[in-house]
Amino acid sequence: MGLFDFIKGELIEVIDWVESDNDTVLWKFPDQDNNIKNGAQLTVRESQMALFLDEGQFADIYDPGRHTLITDNMPILTTLRSWKHGFDSPFKVDVYYISTKTFTNLKWGTVNPIIMRDPQFKQVRVKAFGTYFIKIADSKKFFTEFAGTKPILKIYEIEERLRDIVSPKFAEALAEAGVSVLDMVSNYTELGDKVAPILQTELDPFGIELVKFQVSSTSLPKEVEEFYDKMTNINMVDDMAKFQQFQQANALEEAAKNPNGGAGEGIGAGLGFGMAQMFLNQNQNAPQNQNPPKAETKEDIMKLLKELGGLKESGILTQEEFDAKKKELLARL
Repeated sequence: MGLFDFIKGELIEVIDWVESDNDTVLWKFPDQDNNIKNGAQLTVRESQMALFLDEGQFADIYDPGRHTLITDNMPILTTLRSWKHGFDSPFKVDVYYISTKTFTNLKWGTVNPIIMRDPQFKQVRVKAFGTYFIKIADSKKFFTEFAGTKPILKIYEIEERLRDIVSPKFAEALAEAGVSVLDMVSNYTELGDKVAPILQTELDPFGIELVKFQVSSTSLPKEVEEFYDKMTNINMVDDMAKFQQFQQANALEEAAKNPNGGAGEGIGAGLGFGMAQMFLNQNQNAPQNQNPPKAETKEDIMKLLKELGGLKESGILTQEEFDAKKKELLARL
């Protein structure tokens, strides 16, 4: 083999990239300081783009397909070089492949709670989490403004760098939406639609397209969740009498779980009030021709008054309900 044949064998004749995983966004063709042969074959598959850099300068970009690399029909590269040795000479450029497919299920979340105005709770701290999809829309802009000359770039690196952009933009959209925290779950799609165009303006300079933005969950302060649970329980009953029965049943269940705890006294008061109320209702609804029940003693009435006070303090009775029952019992003394 002669010297010319040896040099000719060292020239790169085939350039392509078969992706070995689903996480690579940018990959540099490993030229190992070899020159590309004039007339070499470049293969760019669907969901790929190929970028050529000549001595650090952007030279050419190739869409999916098979391309024959001939120096005299590479307009940008030909302009950059003087080709003193003729168009048959080999040339050396850096070749980068960029994946243009859609990358799904990138995670985002608010590191710190977002303070939002709420029509019912005034100011509430909210945390939110979700996913988003992106794709590379402008390969040249993505390379020059975001990726740089790294030999390989993974999607998780982009996810990390976008994290500080996504969360603040979600906070802006949440403030503009004006949705009550109790209605946020039913408005996840609306919130996602509001965030998407706001976030896209931040991604445009990097050549990145936001394909989809989703809100998956929100986290509310403990006190708001407790209030929401209480309101749900109240909505399950038709009137206050049934709600009192519901509360008494819950108290019995808690007492069964902790028989040595302090719940027994409260349960006794609740049941005592329930029995007293049933007794009073029976008195009010009893026919006039029946003999009235035996009158309570002063001690019984005072005990009921104390039990009423305990129910009012625990929030089961309102002040108006307490005053009405108190007046009725005092009239019996």
